[in-house]
Amino acid sequence: MAIKLPEISPFKRRVEEIDAMMNEPDFYSDARRSAALSREHMKLRQLIEDYAALEKAKTDLADNQEMLDDDSADDELKELAEMEIPELEEKIEKLEEKILAAMIPPDETDSRNTIVEIRAGAGGDEASLFAADLYRMYSRLAERRGWRVEQMSASESGIDGFKEVIFSISGEEVYKTLKLESGVHRVQRVPETESQGRIHTSTVTVAVLPEAEEVDVEINPQDLEITATRASGAGGQHVNTTDSAINIVHKPTGITVYCADERSQIKNRAKAMKVLYSRILQMKQEEERAKYAENRKKQVGTGDRSERIRTYNFPQSRLTDHRIGLTVHSLPAVMEGDMDEILETLENEDMRLKIEALMSSTQSK
Repeated sequence: MAIKLPEISPFKRRVEEIDAMMNEPDFYSDARRSAALSREHMKLRQLIEDYAALEKAKTDLADNQEMLDDDSADDELKELAEMEIPELEEKIEKLEEKILAAMIPPDETDSRNTIVEIRAGAGGDEASLFAADLYRMYSRLAERRGWRVEQMSASESGIDGFKEVIFSISGEEVYKTLKLESGVHRVQRVPETESQGRIHTSTVTVAVLPEAEEVDVEINPQDLEITATRASGAGGQHVNTTDSAINIVHKPTGITVYCADERSQIKNRAKAMKVLYSRILQMKQEEERAKYAENRKKQVGTGDRSERIRTYNFPQSRLTDHRIGLTVHSLPAVMEGDMDEILETLENEDMRLKIEALMSSTQSK
């Protein structure tokens, strides 16, 4: 069954617009903007080439089918035409899938660096230990991908766990890869302190935020309540003796950020502001998504940190992602950052649903 693709003309017009911008004398004065437009230009050019190849393949298929119906055509030519038909049909199907994926509007935050916030939920000490395990898991994943991890803020539990840990990950397409990790992660295992061998269930919440740029969010300095305090510590030579910790309250939203990881007040303030910008950006995005909540019911995940997304069952070495029904029996490897199968399956399902939505909107027009 032939797919009715969206019109190619808007994409051709966009290429013309970018061509005009690239010819402007000051195009390369803004390195980030010029790089983003250059990438978009390259992808659009590929899309247009693929669309032309699809049109040719469809024409060739129609010609071959017409030849088979022509009683006067040479038998040898008919045989060749019949042999080519399955190849052309396969080529058309693959090109249509590729074109549809390329036509989905890109999420402008996909290429952003990311701030990850992990918080212990239900389960007491065991939850805080699992929060530390997840921090280690994402750090190992980052190592595998060549990304850079920087801890921004942490509240330790005193048993090698975290009540809360906030860190940034920078690298190529970090947010695109991790954005579906937001939600409640549930762990089932026997705590080291459990003498009866009983399995305990605990939860940890994960929030994945695209790193905001100042152009995304406007913050009025008058709306900020900034307090410098002395960071608390375990004692010894590393105890802060100056007011280097920073607590920032954004009064209109009530968002509070505390940072005490650095000994410098200036560095702590810079880190805290980065987190604040990203949290406000996420709040804005969630407000926009809420407007279209009814249309998002079938999506892989809303990115809501209250949604239970995954269970880690240690006694059975099993991980289950509840959104896509995926179960893997290699939990130790996953906890070492080997998450490729999970992340790719999530991304493929998300892409499938986006294509389905695009097709639905195209057919309704």
